[in-house]
Amino acid sequence: MANKRDYYDVLGVGRTAAQKDIADAYRKLALKYHPDRNPNNPEAVAAFKEAAEAFEVLSDADKRSRYDRYGHAGVEGGIHHYTDVNDIFEAFGDILGGGLFGDLLGGGRRGKRPRKGDDVATEVSLDLFEAARGVTKTVEIDRHEMCDQCRGSGAKPGTQPETCRYCGGRGQVVQSSGIFRVQTTCPACRGAGQLVKDPCTKCKGAGYLRKTVFREVKIPAGVDHHMRVRLAGEGEPSTSGGPPGDCYCVINLKEHPLFERDGQDLICRVPVSYAQAVLGAKIQVPTLEGPEDLDVPPGTQPGEVFKLRRRGMPDPRGHGKGDLLVVVNLEVPKSLSPKQDKLLRDLAAEEKTHVSPYRKSFLEKLKDYFVLPEMEPPKEKKRG
Repeated sequence: MANKRDYYDVLGVGRTAAQKDIADAYRKLALKYHPDRNPNNPEAVAAFKEAAEAFEVLSDADKRSRYDRYGHAGVEGGIHHYTDVNDIFEAFGDILGGGLFGDLLGGGRRGKRPRKGDDVATEVSLDLFEAARGVTKTVEIDRHEMCDQCRGSGAKPGTQPETCRYCGGRGQVVQSSGIFRVQTTCPACRGAGQLVKDPCTKCKGAGYLRKTVFREVKIPAGVDHHMRVRLAGEGEPSTSGGPPGDCYCVINLKEHPLFERDGQDLICRVPVSYAQAVLGAKIQVPTLEGPEDLDVPPGTQPGEVFKLRRRGMPDPRGHGKGDLLVVVNLEVPKSLSPKQDKLLRDLAAEEKTHVSPYRKSFLEKLKDYFVLPEMEPPKEKKRG
């Protein structure tokens, strides 16, 4: 880091230079040190890489701000170290070997590189036990495939696409502006370099048809909600001769009636009676491997957590298992037998705890409601 030159010095601009000045300075250096103009010149290659690194930092507002405050240490680890000039053409493809420089520099970099096809996504629903053990699932993938009638050409069988006369088959047109040449996508063929005069009747000239395919995907043990599993090469095909894209299977983890998930740990809330919490008990709790005994010590409090180690979910990267956290839920009965009622009232009296009085039954309350005061019998009238 100590041997690196100041990025402003590399491009030959001041520290207050505008973005346009930085871009112009980089273009001049790129032209000067471009490998196609300096064959077998390692010093020119080194200067070409140095200019690209300086441009990457100073053309980005956030990186430039950190560089201005902390120097090279502020951007170390956040920039690409160009060990190969092809990395530069990949990073600045719109500027070098096909963008602003067009075919001015010559060489084999003028042609379009084959692009990888687009990625697609599909959903995989799993229950907790499938996620814990790993499973193989059949997934449905919606994507395009090459038309079997025209074999991807888009032209009616027996005919061929014609070379675009506007761009000469290059897919791009060049406009000169002084020393620079600006390349833009051909408006006639839209970059394809070819025109289909008589389109295929099956794909309507597109060369590809949407199709649903079914593939098997192996889900590793321990996956969580919204994690992705990649199926390489099962995405969209490339329209420029490159490899197909990938399919990402997005995990949808269903809720479980007993277990909640917290990363690799599982949480289970277990009901415990008042007597069990006070006196202690041995209870059975569910685990992914089946029921397991748990000692509840005397005096256990509501909400207390007991940890069963390595009874949780496995790590999908193979770094062991999580734990099962058993949370005590104190269970309060809604109805009691007469004997239970008496025992609890005796306990309350022993603890000098105020409790509600005995509740009368509905019939007893009804009888009290309709009690009438006793009345004397009517006296007999005297006869005159």
